[in-house]
Amino acid sequence: MNQYQIIKPMEELTKFTEYWSPKYIGEMNEYQFKLVKMIGEYEWHAHEETDKVFFVLEGVMIIDLRDRQVRIAKGEMFIVPKGLEIKPSAESECHIMLMEPKEL
Repeated sequence: MNQYQIIKPMEELTKFTEYWSPKYIGEMNEYQFKLVKMIGEYEWHAHEETDKVFFVLEGVMIIDLRDRQVRIAKGEMFIVPKGLEIKPSAESECHIMLMEPKEL
């Protein structure tokens, strides 16, 4: 990837159809940026090694926590602290950008 390339996340999202399968679009320092299309529910899980950042580009993402539910709409970002168990879902197709350390 050219270091001086403009990245258009919404355009990149048109290049794949798989759900729950993060696609790499770039990196900064030791972090990668990935796009994900999601619909339906994912399993309960925790990221023990790092915090997780979810930025909603389109739609509404739901994150169930053991004690509450968080709804994240287009243009909103939510940071999940490492080790916190979550269950992400979306009632209709949702597009998100993840920012996470390269080694994940």
